[in-house]
Amino acid sequence: MSALGNILAFDLGTSSVRALVLQPDAVPVPGALARRKFSPTVDGDGAATLDAQAYLAALIECVDELHAAGRLDGVAHVAASAMWHSILPLDGAGKPLGPVLTWLDTRPRAAETATGPDDEAAFHHRTGAWWHPLYWTVRIPWLRERSGTAPAAFSGLGEFVWSELLGESPISVSQASGAGVLDLNAQTWDAEALSLAGTRESELPTLAGPGWRGRLRAEYAGRWPALADAEWAAPYGDGAASNVGSGAGDASRAAITVGTSAAVRVAQEIAPGQALPALPPQLWRYRLDHTRVVTGRAYSGGGNLFAWAQRALLLPEGDALEAALDEITPGQVGVWADPRFGGDRPPGMTPPGEGRLGGLGLTTTGPRILAGLMDGVCTQVAADLLVLESTVGRTVDVRLGGGAVAASAWWRRAFSTALAPRRVEAVENPEVGAVGAALIMLADHPNG
Repeated sequence: MSALGNILAFDLGTSSVRALVLQPDAVPVPGALARRKFSPTVDGDGAATLDAQAYLAALIECVDELHAAGRLDGVAHVAASAMWHSILPLDGAGKPLGPVLTWLDTRPRAAETATGPDDEAAFHHRTGAWWHPLYWTVRIPWLRERSGTAPAAFSGLGEFVWSELLGESPISVSQASGAGVLDLNAQTWDAEALSLAGTRESELPTLAGPGWRGRLRAEYAGRWPALADAEWAAPYGDGAASNVGSGAGDASRAAITVGTSAAVRVAQEIAPGQALPALPPQLWRYRLDHTRVVTGRAYSGGGNLFAWAQRALLLPEGDALEAALDEITPGQVGVWADPRFGGDRPPGMTPPGEGRLGGLGLTTTGPRILAGLMDGVCTQVAADLLVLESTVGRTVDVRLGGGAVAASAWWRRAFSTALAPRRVEAVENPEVGAVGAALIMLADHPNG
């Protein structure tokens, strides 16, 4: 399926804002990329937040840059991949009452007097999530307790940015499912999840129906006249978009992505009203779009482990490091690692600082410790991929991507070893999130 006109695609990530122009078939236009780095504010108490207005300003700078270069001419559609799980409290005018809580923020906790779902297994199957501090069921009550002004509404970061640009921004079922408060089958807000969160539908974004499109407010249409008639789709969840952009948009392939963190995911067709397959207790499930779900597991340890080892062990860099790693056989490292240095992602509750290394001796080198960390991530992912395959009833091929594995040939070989005999293909496109969002939008195009 193709669109008439080029596509402006965004990747609204935790560490950067990127905007790129794609051809009608979602192939990037050479040189048509603008980016702004953007780091969360963190502290020792587990905070990891973003300034919503500053984030919006960074996105506007990206579009200004593309506009000044004449790159927006011919753009007819706009799509975005945006971080899952973010939440922002808003006042009655839709303005932020505080910073955005990202998925990295580990402070939210349920009140001691709070109780969870009546039937945890049924809740997990229905929403694909758990009553866990990552999700809005815990985050909304926690934010209410700490807001000086009572929030009138709650939004994800992507929806806030779109509302500022468009004047309205319903939430896609993809983003809503990542909040942990969506009935995946009915594709409506889940009544029990709303009760757990102590909120009402009126305090949450409206759910976008199939083919929903918005247009720029007059202020921004005048600023970027090439986008005045462009149609904007509601942002999609970054993990779902990355699967599609990696070439893993159906159940024949899994996507393994290793950036700052890591994840393994499988997409499959589940139409509205179709019974959801069994969901193993350690896996989450979200909506990719109105006709597909994505099931998976995420980990706090990924490229951040590589960065820690570089910093703490004073490792060589570039070719010198790769040469040292080449002397180590993947799967036979001798150093073992529990890679939960940054704690657990749901359903786990292990706090940061629980990482472990073993098998160390007086002759153990820094590169071998790094190899142990990378091998530990591979082992973790391989075990969960086996569970994932049980949900689709087949062994799958693997698409391996993300900046961390793209930067390490040894890590790619280690994944191939851990996942054998599956076929493992590396994804060379670094913009799988933005490209995936564009492909989801094209599949959901009302004129398609």
